[in-house]
Amino acid sequence: MTPTVAEAYAACLEITRTEARNFYYGIRLLPPPKRNALSALYALARRIDDIGDGDLPLEEKRTALAGVRKDLGRLGDLDEPVYVAVADAARRYPVPLGAFEELVAGVETDLAEVRIGDFDELVVYCRRVAGSVGRLCLSIFGPTGSDLETLALYADQLGIALQQTNILRDIREDLTNDRIYLPADELERFDVRIELDEHGNLDDPQGHLAGYIRYAAGRAQDWYSLGWRLLPYLDWRSGASCRAMSGIYHHLLRRIGANPVLVYDQRLSLSAGEKAQVALASLAGARS
Repeated sequence: MTPTVAEAYAACLEITRTEARNFYYGIRLLPPPKRNALSALYALARRIDDIGDGDLPLEEKRTALAGVRKDLGRLGDLDEPVYVAVADAARRYPVPLGAFEELVAGVETDLAEVRIGDFDELVVYCRRVAGSVGRLCLSIFGPTGSDLETLALYADQLGIALQQTNILRDIREDLTNDRIYLPADELERFDVRIELDEHGNLDDPQGHLAGYIRYAAGRAQDWYSLGWRLLPYLDWRSGASCRAMSGIYHHLLRRIGANPVLVYDQRLSLSAGEKAQVALASLAGARS
């Protein structure tokens, strides 16, 4: 039985509430129509991510991602709630559906051993898995007053900043999945080997990894500065949403840059209270 559009959006909002541990704090600052639409886009992006990170055998993951690509070409014919909601959002807003295909391509990178040669290669990956999401968000925020291509670049840059934060936070977890996103040429320059010690924590006997993380965190900060050029072109509530979503990750980045060893033995996160504080500050127009 085909769900109504309202039912489809309700399903996506529930996915967002339960799964978007950081983005939900920003999404809920939007007015209901934009909140519904962005939740729909998040729910599909989450589905794509979950395929890559799930427990399916490799070939089944590839088949599932190919299925998403096929489904994106026939949204109007599908009666699954997430697709019903995305199709409705795409009718109401200028959603760049091709961004989902970029996300699929990025997730396909994660299916095998990941080794990144240099920062340019890392930027390509970050643009696919996170810049794409930034551009999807932009289509719902509805910016005005400037060249849309330039604003899409800013959204792309902000997504790349967030993904660099994710990478620094998840070095240990990614290594256990045979993924090293830190550029190999930079690791060589800093004399860093990404390894675990006998306790399963990141091994850094000479402090070289800590030095590299501080360097990479400083560079990621520059990408936030580039991406935040978007904010003056957003209406008040869209701007607050964008500030909240990016502010939570920026807060994490500052914490990692100040004390890199925090990521050696845990997956660093903010408490619910800290996230709420970032969201409240965003309503006042402040960044973290």
